[in-house]
This record gives sequence, structure tokens and C-alpha cells, in this order.
Amino acid sequence: MKEELLKLLKEHAYRKGDFKLSSGKKSEHYVNCKPVTLSAQGINLVSTLMLECISSDVVAVGGLTLGADPLVTGVAMASEGCLWAPDLNGLIVRKEPKGYGTGAWIEGPLPLEGSKVTVLEDVITTGGSAIKAAKKLRDAGYVVDRVVAIVDRQEICDKCKTGEADTAMKDAGLELVSLYKLEELI
Repeated sequence: MKEELLKLLKEHAYRKGDFKLSSGKKSEHYVNCKPVTLSAQGINLVSTLMLECISSDVVAVGGLTLGADPLVTGVAMASEGCLWAPDLNGLIVRKEPKGYGTGAWIEGPLPLEGSKVTVLEDVITTGGSAIKAAKKLRDAGYVVDRVVAIVDRQEICDKCKTGEADTAMKDAGLELVSLYKLEELI
């Protein structure tokens, strides 16, 4: 299953060239997981593999819209009847609060305060999007200690010469679990 997903990512998500990333950095490697996560075969594989990274005490998965939307839905669906992570709810974290009604930052069936939530992400570069989602979920009263990503780009911090996302995640009190590293896609 993991090899099958890797093949899809190599064929449909990875490109080599000259790209500007959402972080503002330039890179010769570009990874866009949406062609995979928005396909039936791809989201089935991703959801099953991500679900294996979810602890049994987690009640919901969440992530920042748009990249996490199919992941959150897919993992929640895959959890139905799962023995170690049964019936997870999905939470979508907005980039900005809703401009009307309740002004909500988080959409979905909200768990009880103090519940454990895992953040899902498609591609990790600096960790900024995942950390923002974790912060908003924590602000709402949830316990968030893990981020599960499809691909870690393995960006190296110029100052500390360590993995930029790894350092940012540790500083935010988060464990980063990735299905793949960029070097596996190249």
C-alpha cells in the first residue's frame, strides 16, 4: 500500500523545475498532493496510511483548509469501525474566522474541551500551516501534540542547520510524523 501511494505521488504530485513555495522560498522541487488526495484511489491510500499514525486516545482529526480538507474527511471516513481509532470526527480550521454568524474558526462536530485532536497536513515545508491549525485547536480547548503529514520537504534551517519543520514543531510542542520524506519522491 505504501509503495502504491509513493508511485502515485511520484507520478502526480512531484515536479522538478524552478518554483516559489508558499513559504516564499525558491526550490527546484515542488510537491502538490491535491491531484492524489482528490482522486478516489489516492485518498483511500492516504487515509488508510494516515489512520495508522493516529493514537487510540484521539477523538478527532483536523487541519487548515484547503490542503487538509480531503485528508480530514478521508481519515474520518476510514476510521469508521476501526478498532484503535474508532469513529473519528473531522475538524476544518479556517485561515480566517468566519465573517458572519458565530465567527467560527473551526468547523465540524466539536469534541468536548480537553479532547485529543491530531492535525493532518499534505506537505510540510516550514510547518507554519500545521502549527497555525494546532494553535487554533488548542485555543478552542483541545489537546494537540501530533501532526501527521503525507510529505516532509525536509527544508533545512539556514541558522540552525537542522530540519526547519522539525525544529518548528518541537518548539510548538508537536511531534511530526510523515508518511514520506521528499528524498523518497525524487
